[in-house]
Amino acid sequence: MTTATPSAQSAPATPPPATQTVEPELKRGGEQVALALFIGIPFLALLAAVPVAWGWGLGWHDVVIFVVMYAIAGHGITVGYHRHFTHGSFKANRGLKIALAVAGSMAIQGPVVRWVADHRRHHAFSDRDGDPHSPWRYGETIPALAKGLWWAHTGWLFDIEQTPRSKYAPDLVADPDLQKVDRAFPLIVAGSMLLPAVVGGLWSMSWQGALTAFFWASLVRVSLLHHVTWSINSICHTIGERPFKSRDRSGNVWWLAFLSMGESWHNLHHADPTCARHGVEKGQIDSTARVIWAFEKLGWATDVRWPVAKRIHARRVAAA
Repeated sequence: MTTATPSAQSAPATPPPATQTVEPELKRGGEQVALALFIGIPFLALLAAVPVAWGWGLGWHDVVIFVVMYAIAGHGITVGYHRHFTHGSFKANRGLKIALAVAGSMAIQGPVVRWVADHRRHHAFSDRDGDPHSPWRYGETIPALAKGLWWAHTGWLFDIEQTPRSKYAPDLVADPDLQKVDRAFPLIVAGSMLLPAVVGGLWSMSWQGALTAFFWASLVRVSLLHHVTWSINSICHTIGERPFKSRDRSGNVWWLAFLSMGESWHNLHHADPTCARHGVEKGQIDSTARVIWAFEKLGWATDVRWPVAKRIHARRVAAA
């Protein structure tokens, strides 16, 4: 991707943890049940995807709706939740800000403020005590790492103790637009699950079209995006190339790049968290950076922190 002329890099947008003691937030029992349902049911659909496609069929309507929903929700996470709200890689106008928060919510990975607070805490303590989802939590032996991979991928989601939002995301807590989107999360989840069925039914003018679209573009789409996102926490902190200096074990995993929309170039991200593009090497797929580039061209995004050659070179292991 051709990058725009970079502006001067400023300090990371992530606020440092507050010094005063903050009471931890606790997850309610009903939240645990809802979480299990929204992880378990789509995952069963993902497991059933191959035999269903073989025996029942996968229509091109389903493919189109799946791709569109995956792209919207996925880039809502990568462009919105991650690079904009968590790290301040660019500034968004009010309309884009709200749209990104809604699109990210459609991925059903949690409300925007909760997601951002967890991720900022991850960066504050990456692969050390305090990291909410490090795969190295239990040690470096094979059994410990196997347990840690499970924790980093899914187990941490069921931890009853939650990251204090007022400590790690005070800017989002103070934003009335994001608070409205945050409170509307259950409604957005319902829309995200039902919209594919409505579109599929109207497109085919049949109940079967609605049902197959719901299976592929709701259940399978949600589960696949869940596990791709969680793989950044687990796989990309366990294996992968590490060409850049970082204070953790983040690695670049090329085979996740397409489905993760560029998030799996994770070593560079941890070396330079506010950078708007993670795939900085030639040929590294990063559709998230391309979307940000388009928003910038449209005038909806400003102050984009594109990679600076001198800054990138200084972070290379070879430059140490």
